[in-house]
Amino acid sequence: MDQHTRKKITYLCIFLMFLFPVVAGGVNYLLYSGSLIFIYVIIAMSLNLLIGYGGQISIGHASFLAIGAYASAIFTLSLGIPFWLALPLAGFFTALVGFVVGLPAVKLSGHFLAVATLGFGVAIPELLLKWDSLTGGFSGLFPDKPSILGYTFDSDVKMYYLLLVVTLIVTWLINNLINSRMGRAFVAIRESEIAATAMGINVPLYKALMFSISAFYTGLAGSLYAHFIGFISPHDFNLSISFLVLAMVVVGGFASIPGSYLGAILLTMIPQLTDEVPGLSLVLTGVALVLVILFLPDGLISIRSRWKRKKTMKPADHQTNEKSLDTASISKQAVGSEK
Repeated sequence: MDQHTRKKITYLCIFLMFLFPVVAGGVNYLLYSGSLIFIYVIIAMSLNLLIGYGGQISIGHASFLAIGAYASAIFTLSLGIPFWLALPLAGFFTALVGFVVGLPAVKLSGHFLAVATLGFGVAIPELLLKWDSLTGGFSGLFPDKPSILGYTFDSDVKMYYLLLVVTLIVTWLINNLINSRMGRAFVAIRESEIAATAMGINVPLYKALMFSISAFYTGLAGSLYAHFIGFISPHDFNLSISFLVLAMVVVGGFASIPGSYLGAILLTMIPQLTDEVPGLSLVLTGVALVLVILFLPDGLISIRSRWKRKKTMKPADHQTNEKSLDTASISKQAVGSEK
């Protein structure tokens, strides 16, 4: 697919997303599901930046989501900071925590890094639960609806468009980061840390930056989640959320922004469509994950490239078969003449 066609498809998708509330006819359930998808798209892209492009495993990403959500809620409720300022502040605060977490993690890799992030993912919800004087403990916090310059996003349609605009901005920023010098350094570290070091890349620093940048965008998603739902508690950010986001990245495709969209859409809609049957969403999520790993190891985003590759290989295979038949006939004729 050339760049011009890719741009046309991108603009068409953006147009359809802006048109969705009109097609949905103001149905609150559909608008709620669409808004929730945007939040998970941001989280999936931030985790994909860390795993897909940087090659660093994280199983505790829900903790960054919790930090961003609680930071934004405390900024607005306790400190009286407006939402438009609390949103980036929550992201920067989460990025600072991500950088601190990334510093000791730079010496780890593979399953050792996975276990370290798993411990972080378990510790943060427990800390939020025990620190009830600040976080409300079991009772949680009740953030207000977002308000920017006196305009309150107090309806499902307004929240949908707010989350859509923020998601598009984050997508643009992450795409520019990937195509920048820093993004190419992330990919170089993913391919070979030794080769990256030989090229003059400060591997420990860039690893810490990976965690920090990924945590920043996850913190933004946490802030949006807190003000969108209107209630947060430590149980909202357990390990199941971390595994769900990781499954989104795997199902959609590593090192792919469109893949993050596909994974987030599919695995967000499964629980929404199967909430009447307890446990069915987990079964379907597991089945989708297993099927993708077995038949599409590069994720759903690889379907088109696989189809195109098979389509281009068919004529070549046909010519190969014809050549083999010709060779076989020539061999038979040679054997016959010898006799």
